[in-house]
Amino acid sequence: MDVETMQAHCLSKPGAWADNPWEHEHPVVKVGEGERGKIFAFLGAGGVGIKGGPSREAADEWLDRYPGDATVMAYIGRSGWNDLSFSGAIPDEELLEAVDESYRLVVAKLPKKQRPAGWDAV
Repeated sequence: MDVETMQAHCLSKPGAWADNPWEHEHPVVKVGEGERGKIFAFLGAGGVGIKGGPSREAADEWLDRYPGDATVMAYIGRSGWNDLSFSGAIPDEELLEAVDESYRLVVAKLPKKQRPAGWDAV
């Protein structure tokens, strides 16, 4: 997996758009309108940050399955966010599925009128 492939996958989601609020090398990917948009993927050259589960306990399953390649994200990890490495230890299909689940978890928390059409079919 590489960041370009992951970015293309993220942007294929209904209502997804790239933002670079911190002027990093790679953007975050949000869903929802403008300032109300919520991040569902933090892209980086070496991996992707995702909402790993609705709770820290659920997200910890990634840490158990891929020690060293799945880590708790700094600052927001207590809310269930993990960094997943592109090193090859985590299969590409699982990385894509993790982003899909992150997207579903984030969109489900948006007010119904802000959820993009077709989001629940992804």
